[in-house]
Amino acid sequence: MCPISTFGRFSREQAGPPRTRINGFIRITPIRLIGAQGEQIGVVETADALRRAQELGLDLVEIAPTERPPICKIMDYGKFKYEQSKQQKKNTGHKAAEMKEVRLGRSIKIGDHDVQIRINQSRRFLVEGHKVMVTQRFKGREIAHRDLGLIKLREVADALADIAKVEQTPRWMGKQASIILAPDKVKVDAYKRKLEKEKAERAAKGIAEAPEPEIPDDIDDHDDDEGDDE
Repeated sequence: MCPISTFGRFSREQAGPPRTRINGFIRITPIRLIGAQGEQIGVVETADALRRAQELGLDLVEIAPTERPPICKIMDYGKFKYEQSKQQKKNTGHKAAEMKEVRLGRSIKIGDHDVQIRINQSRRFLVEGHKVMVTQRFKGREIAHRDLGLIKLREVADALADIAKVEQTPRWMGKQASIILAPDKVKVDAYKRKLEKEKAERAAKGIAEAPEPEIPDDIDDHDDDEGDDE
């Protein structure tokens, strides 16, 4: 949870009113309040409703602004936005889950930056509901140092443990080893809620969203060790 200010968890400083009024943006008083468990609390002063929400570490959200008095509910606003987004995606349909492959270059000499790019790519696939096969190739005599390649595969699995589980431990095919990561639905949902909450907090503070870097589905392998023996 973010620190709670006088106006709830979402500050109104340097921000214009959001479409859905929350916390300090609700200026009319009194309001008709619904509790966090859906219980009807009744007509109360807005300051009292805010205090109740703060004590629970939640937000006060205006859900029926045209009613008199307006109806507000105590809830987790980030979770509320996430559920809305999930329902919209369900209504519009989604792609069937696929098996995606992410290759850690042609050699175990792949740099840390390039490994991070593959981790980010895998994260996007997993959040979209796809399984990911992560493959480490070995060039020439590198096959004598299998442990180095397995360390990189473990590094990827550990970096994605917050949203994925290892479905297949390292499997060897010639000079390459692969693991399969599968999305953990509970963890993915929690991760998405976290992103929605952070996005809502930035919007309430008037912080513009930074454009997300585009990560292609296929990343070209780089031959980092052309001088090595085959």
